[in-house]
Amino acid sequence: MPRPPGMSVRTRLTLSYAGFLMLAGVLLLAVVWVFLLRYVPEDVRYGQAAIPGSGGMQPSTFIPNRGDLQRAFAPKAAAMLAVLLVVGLLGGWLLAGRMLAPLTRISQATRLAAGGSLSHRVRLPGRNDEFRELADGFDAMLARIEGHVAEQRRFAANASHELRTPLAITQALLDVARTDPTADTGELLERLHAVNARAIALTEALLLLSRAEHGALPSEEVDLSLLAEEAAETLLPLAEARGVTIETAGDVSPAIGSPALLLQLTTNLLHNAVVHNLPAGGAVWVTTTGGARHATLTVENTGEQVAPELVATLTEPFQRATTRIRTDDAGVGLGLAIVASIVAVHGGSLAVTPRPGGGLTVVVRLPTSPPRAPR
Repeated sequence: MPRPPGMSVRTRLTLSYAGFLMLAGVLLLAVVWVFLLRYVPEDVRYGQAAIPGSGGMQPSTFIPNRGDLQRAFAPKAAAMLAVLLVVGLLGGWLLAGRMLAPLTRISQATRLAAGGSLSHRVRLPGRNDEFRELADGFDAMLARIEGHVAEQRRFAANASHELRTPLAITQALLDVARTDPTADTGELLERLHAVNARAIALTEALLLLSRAEHGALPSEEVDLSLLAEEAAETLLPLAEARGVTIETAGDVSPAIGSPALLLQLTTNLLHNAVVHNLPAGGAVWVTTTGGARHATLTVENTGEQVAPELVATLTEPFQRATTRIRTDDAGVGLGLAIVASIVAVHGGSLAVTPRPGGGLTVVVRLPTSPPRAPR
């Protein structure tokens, strides 16, 4: 919106300071006039007066009247007002510049943010006051905007990564149907329907995850043992194609959270365990355990030895423990990063440790009651 040019805030503050200073000077002169000069007689004559120490009556000295005092006082008062005006303008200009310096820094940060530099912060030093509160609020706003932008980028990467799994399973089923004319068409259609439904649920889950980091999750009771069985059944064709066996065990393990996100968490863990495994004869063990305060999901797999210092980085995006044996359904290293995000949203904990014989042990603990809302 175009605006006509106007007087700067610094100029207006300077004129305000000078105006108030001049007003104070005028009021002071008015006080002098009202309470002093008005009591001086208009006419004072020469006469006899008793002068102390003279021993009698002597001619009195000249006594000024009100007009004399006014003629003597007026030039000095005008000069004083002129000095006050100059001091008010100069001092007001300096004081206004000093007071408005924080706004200059905030304006510079605003222009940088408008140009795309969201990492810049004002970080205004000094004690807390209105300007510091404004700067801190602006920094918090920039941090939130930067987080939103980063989240959108992560969401795009996560979505492209996660949608590879159902598409790869669909491709495997279609390849089986094409190479085996005697395959049961009805069973193939049922599996394709299930995979397609999972892809739709996955898309909704990713959208839910994107919103969940800035809001509340639906609190429903979810049995982790049923999620483990469902994920194992979904990934069974991929595991058979790689020569990996999946074993599930455990009791009923109720937890509180989003069924779609927790299913995605379990599927991601099993998918990583199948993909990062031995070339042949590998195994994956899934165990669920219930508790009074937490439900535990444990996923172990065979595979190559993983260095402990590398394990600490596996929950970061695009990190892999080992080089995958096959290139099909390879992904881009976001599986555990998404798992870590889902666990954090649910207020749980994630522990990744190397197995002594090779492979990894992943332990997820989820609360059995809704987590507290973030402050």
